[in-house]
Formats: sequence, C-alpha cells, structure tokens
Amino acid sequence: MYMRKNKKNKVFVKIIITVLIVSLVVFLPIIYLFSGYLSETKRVKANILLVEGWLPNYALELAYDEFQKNGYDYIITTGLKFSSNYYYMLSMDGYLIFYPEKKLTDIAGDTHHIIEVNAYSELDGVNSAHFNVFVNNSPVADFFANKSKNKFPIPWRGSLNDIDSIVVQFTNDGVGDYGDRNLFVKEIIIDKKTKIPYLNNSVYVIGTLDSKRRVINNFNSYAEFAKNRILAMGMDSSLIIAIQGEKTRINRTLSSALAFRDWLKTSDIDIEGINIVTMGTHARRTLMTYDKILKKKYNIGIISLPDYKNKITIKKEVLQTLREALGIIYYWFILIPY
Repeated sequence: MYMRKNKKNKVFVKIIITVLIVSLVVFLPIIYLFSGYLSETKRVKANILLVEGWLPNYALELAYDEFQKNGYDYIITTGLKFSSNYYYMLSMDGYLIFYPEKKLTDIAGDTHHIIEVNAYSELDGVNSAHFNVFVNNSPVADFFANKSKNKFPIPWRGSLNDIDSIVVQFTNDGVGDYGDRNLFVKEIIIDKKTKIPYLNNSVYVIGTLDSKRRVINNFNSYAEFAKNRILAMGMDSSLIIAIQGEKTRINRTLSSALAFRDWLKTSDIDIEGINIVTMGTHARRTLMTYDKILKKKYNIGIISLPDYKNKITIKKEVLQTLREALGIIYYWFILIPY
C-alpha cells in the first residue's frame, strides 16, 4: 500500500515539473517579447530633449551625451517636488559639504560642543552605508548608518566661529544582489539646538573632493535635481529648463506631463519635435501619457535607457514587465478624460 502511494506521488511530481517546464518555455518568450515592446526606443527628429528627473546619475550622463551628439536646442527636465526632506546621496561616492558659518553663534567661553549628523541608510546590517565626517577638512568621526533615522553625535572642542565647513563623505556606494546602497542626510545639528538643513546650506561634490562636478543644493524637486546634476557635467545653463510637477504619491508621470503641457502654453520656444528620455519598460507608458496629454500636437519620440545599475534577473524582469503592463492598463483609464 505504501509503495503504491509513493509511486503515485512520484508520478504527480513529474506531472507538476513537466507543466512548469512547458509553462516556462511558452511564457518566458512572451514576457521577453512584451518587455522589448514596452522598452522600445523610437527617436524622432526633435529639437527638445525631455529628461525624466528621477533617473540615476549614469542615465543623466547618457542623456547629456544624447543632447551633445544629436543637435537639440534645449534639455527640459521634469519631476515632482521631493516627498522627503533628506538629501539623497546616490549614484556614486561623494561629499556633502555644509557651510554653517551664517547659522553659528558661539557661546562665550564655551569650547565643548556636540555636532550631530541626522542621517539613515537605505540598507541595514553588513550592507549599511558608511560615511566619514570632517570639520574644516580634518577627519573627526566615521559611522555606519542603518535604516532607522538617527542622529550621529560627534564631540568637538573649539570655537564655533572657527568652523568653515562640515563635510559628510559617503564612502561605499554600491549595488548588487543585496540591493542599492544609498545614504540620506537631512541636516547637521549643533549643540542640540542649531539645525542646518542641507537645502540652501550645502553643496554635493561627486567623486573626489577637488572635482568640478558640484551640485548646489538650492532646489527641492526632482526636476531641479536632474537639472543641477546635468549642469555639473558642463551643460550651458541657458539651454536647460526644469519644470516641476505637482506633488503626488500616484500618477507621477501624469503630473509631470500636465506640468509640461502648462509650461508649453506660456513658452515661446518653437517645438519641432520632442524625444523623451526614460528607462526600461517604463518607456511605453511615458510615451502614451505625453501623447495623450499633448493631444498629439507634437512629434514625440522615446529613448529607453538600459537599467545598468540594478542586476536584472529573470524574476525581476517578469515582475517589472507585469507591473508595467498593469500600469499601462491603469493609465489608459485615467487618461480617458484628457
């Protein structure tokens, strides 16, 4: 009786394995074909290069290269207002330099102070973000951040009037099977009371400290974020325009497209054509959205950049394709009124 039951179980397992193999053979080619359709690049003759502001730094570099090689008149960056008040130190190691002198007032006779860095990491444990802290170019501490938002304290002796700069150096940016390691910094706090936020008080230097690739942090939207990063690559400031969409948690592509449409109503720039730079399978939804919002008044193309930063496994590609397929269906319905 036991042997008969065991034999039936083996047959059942073989049937299940066979069904799975057949499903993969049939299903995966369809997924790959549809993934290619969603991420297809179709350039048009255009004088405007529109860049989605959420793209990582290497993708912005590719967008700038596209601008230089193909004779565009302007780059336009789009994106929503930041939903967080933390500075997103991403894409590569770098230095977030605070210039606090205007906000510091020394306490007479007091030379003992506490400097705190308000920060957190995107990843935990052995994959936590690491950062060094410098005061006036002298190293004073280093920390591993975790996913919890913390204030990292540093005892410091001296007059606050002597502080010219406080630097947070992100040292171990990376990506792998563990995820994407990033560091987020909100502010520097002096003696528990004087807060120096990154916005309007800091500069981000990409790469080495003497690099000319400097981003002045005087913005609070992804549109301005992308603009400043491209400017740091050597872009002529008169040829790049940032257009901020209304802040929203859903329908972000739609919000950016609506902001661009409204800007066009008051712009005196002649539009010969528009190529939109985005990434991966998001391309088809982006093109569909801008075509609908702009009533097909303009010749619009799409440039889908490869996702080099994230390791794409079969599982991830299937999930991304399915998510974007559902996204297209959803957007088709919400775009009906426009």
